[in-house]
Amino acid sequence: MKKIFFTTPIFYVNDLPHIGHAYTIIICDTLAKFYNLDEYDVLFTTGTDEHGLKVEKAAKKNNTDPKVFVDKVSQNFLNLSKKLKISNTDFVRTTEERHKKAAKNFWKLLEEKNQIYLSNYKGWYSVRDEAFYQEKELTKEGSKFFTQDGEEVQWIEEESFFFKLSEWDEKLLKYFDENPDFIMPASRKNEVISFVKSGLKDLSISRTSFKWGIKVEDTNNHIMYVWIDALVNYLTSIDFPKTTKDQFCFWENCIHIIGKDILKFHAVYWPAMLMAAEIPLPKRIFAHGWWTNEGKKISKSIGNVIDPNAMIEKYGLDQFKYFLLREVTLGQDGDFSEHSFKARINSELSNNLGNLIQRTLKFTSKNFKNKMPAEIEVLGKKDLLNEVYDLLPKVKKHMQSLEINKAIDEIVAMLTKLNKFMDLAEPWNSIKINPKKTANDLSTLIECFRVIGILLQPFIPDASEEILNILNIEKNKRKFKFVNFKYKINKDHCINEPKPLFPRYD
Repeated sequence: MKKIFFTTPIFYVNDLPHIGHAYTIIICDTLAKFYNLDEYDVLFTTGTDEHGLKVEKAAKKNNTDPKVFVDKVSQNFLNLSKKLKISNTDFVRTTEERHKKAAKNFWKLLEEKNQIYLSNYKGWYSVRDEAFYQEKELTKEGSKFFTQDGEEVQWIEEESFFFKLSEWDEKLLKYFDENPDFIMPASRKNEVISFVKSGLKDLSISRTSFKWGIKVEDTNNHIMYVWIDALVNYLTSIDFPKTTKDQFCFWENCIHIIGKDILKFHAVYWPAMLMAAEIPLPKRIFAHGWWTNEGKKISKSIGNVIDPNAMIEKYGLDQFKYFLLREVTLGQDGDFSEHSFKARINSELSNNLGNLIQRTLKFTSKNFKNKMPAEIEVLGKKDLLNEVYDLLPKVKKHMQSLEINKAIDEIVAMLTKLNKFMDLAEPWNSIKINPKKTANDLSTLIECFRVIGILLQPFIPDASEEILNILNIEKNKRKFKFVNFKYKINKDHCINEPKPLFPRYD
């Protein structure tokens, strides 16, 4: 089987999950489900990043031991994964022994390649981002310096191990040039290239001012910088350092889906460290945008955080996933408003999809006793059924380019055609004068629903399952290879009573 590997970043456990976390997970889950239906062998990993000063401070604030604290907060992300019904094959926690082993072995490999040295760090550090910043990346207000998103940075001086990042700028630029799709979208790639061309400084990769982290072996007080610890989680999932040849096939087809705020770590530091360790690079790094709420930046301080659990409880999982995937082009920022949410769900799911299926199948139930009315035929290239079968390659092409909303566009456009077909066919009238035509028209629509049900599985899994269950399609005949006339629904096939799929929202 062809292999592919999708990863979310591992999420920092100092706070509760929000819409940004859910969005990244949903993107990866949709891609994983899509490729699984296309008969790929899929790895899909997520997890939690549980070390660092920010966690140590949060645990202290809560008067608890850091491990007890991260056990509790990590469970929130596990619970979100279950709520989203994701298909992940692994959940990595950086406090696990298997991860500590992987991180220590990666460090050792960099040491063996003469890529680490001991010196003193003097520079700017953001506690919130757990990140070091060069002065050129910051804005100055009076005597203080701030990151682009307004976080004040601290001046830190301490003994530190350094990674020889400055040796890798030319090699990185050469790799970006030879692999134009390594960083996506193009606008983000240009940002990375500009950053690397401006000059790379060696990277501090250990801390001595706090204790909560993976200890650097053969030292008294050094712990690994949280980002080198966190990035290795992707290798933890393929059993590094004992990765098999088969597991490396996944790695070479690995796609990191990340938020744009952590692009530098994934597209500069991580590839440089992998090159230094002589480990192949993943296939692609894709940075998605941020969500605003009613046009305003989401912030705890102004109280407009969007809780994914609350949205799912209120509107349903499929509706929540569909809106996030459909509303924006992957890579761009999106705005979340309940007005837009309801309008999108009412128009495309309740009306275009749910209402069409229900009125077609209710009419079939009443006039043809819940059975496929006729043996369908494909008449020519421009026949409606051929157009529906031809959806699969169109959807595939968009998904391979990570254009998820365009893949959904293709399906929505076809649903609009099916609604038009139903309205022009007027089965409620034709049944009186030409029942054979009515039977053929309804059968064409029902076969189209089978194909649409199969294609929608990655995007709205619960509703798709319900559609295929109503049509009485066998569980083992729901993969993409069955989107074919050869596997059409035959005359007199039993169809179950239709149920409402999506409620309308006022």
